[in-house]
Amino acid sequence: MSAPYETILEISIKKLISNFSYLRSRLSANTKIIAVVKAYAYGHGDVVIAKKLESLGVHALWVADFEEGSQLRKSGVKIPIIIANPGRKSTKQIFTNKLDVVIHNFEILKIYGKTKRNINIHIKFNTGMNRYGFNTNDTKQIITELEKYPNLNVIGLCSHLIASEDPEKDKLTKKQFDLFEATCNLFVTLLGRKIDRHILNSFGVLRFADKEYEMVRLGIGLYGGIDYKNIKQIATFKSIVADIKEVQKGKSVGYNAAFIAQKNIRVGIIPLGYADGLNRKLGEGNGTVLINKTACKIIGKISMDSCTVKLPNSKVKIGDQVIIFGDKNPINSISKKLKTIPYEIYATINRRIQRVYEA
Repeated sequence: MSAPYETILEISIKKLISNFSYLRSRLSANTKIIAVVKAYAYGHGDVVIAKKLESLGVHALWVADFEEGSQLRKSGVKIPIIIANPGRKSTKQIFTNKLDVVIHNFEILKIYGKTKRNINIHIKFNTGMNRYGFNTNDTKQIITELEKYPNLNVIGLCSHLIASEDPEKDKLTKKQFDLFEATCNLFVTLLGRKIDRHILNSFGVLRFADKEYEMVRLGIGLYGGIDYKNIKQIATFKSIVADIKEVQKGKSVGYNAAFIAQKNIRVGIIPLGYADGLNRKLGEGNGTVLINKTACKIIGKISMDSCTVKLPNSKVKIGDQVIIFGDKNPINSISKKLKTIPYEIYATINRRIQRVYEA
């Protein structure tokens, strides 16, 4: 029986494996990979993606909060799950689901220390992002606090690169590496034992593999949301032509009469709108979809649950497939048009859109 869904996000597991294998090939054999599956695996569906990555041998998974981690643990994931922002009120859920946490300030450190319960932690340092992370000059104080809490088992030191994808900011990236390395060296010396370090993201692996340290965090590269050889976009966003209208010259289409036909045209109605993740800025002729391999402009304003496109010819019929993005209409091109990044497009695809996985 065929699936009843007409609008889907089709995800190629084969391409996911290919991306993972390529990124893995750029690393030393003993480097541990942390796969980033936060935000519903960047919109691709966290449980299926996480389980496949677990089967491929990733060391751990990285998520944003305890809810994401708890869901994965309850789904049967066995490998370590690291919570980037454990928060102040989620200790019970984190211990119950045997999750690791990133400690990024003294308040969080004390909260988990005072539980007296054993937990694996990663200490995060701010090396320039000025977001989460201890200041690098806090190292001695961190060690002093850790001595009070033997239940806190430090298994990782980490930081976050600001602009690893941008060659024009490589000097800034180098400063981050230098600061991170010096901070880690001091931390390890004071603690008296070696600890795994991780700072590289997908672009970092592709451009700075000599700084892989003991661990790396792979996110957008796994999903193919970067324009790089050997990296493949794993998702195709598909819908159908749900209806067709013959619109006469001078008549309007959609809200606010934003489109006025300059001649008689055929208009296709697609059951996909901004509530599904189709950015409204792609309306009014700014975006295109593919129907029968032909680019069709999105006309008028995008509605909550639908959009309209100008059909190229009389051959298009109700039920024909529509490609919003895929190999022939890449997400990187769409993100540039929107002056945003693929991450945002992926992450805003509504969960009511069925994820369909192809081997």
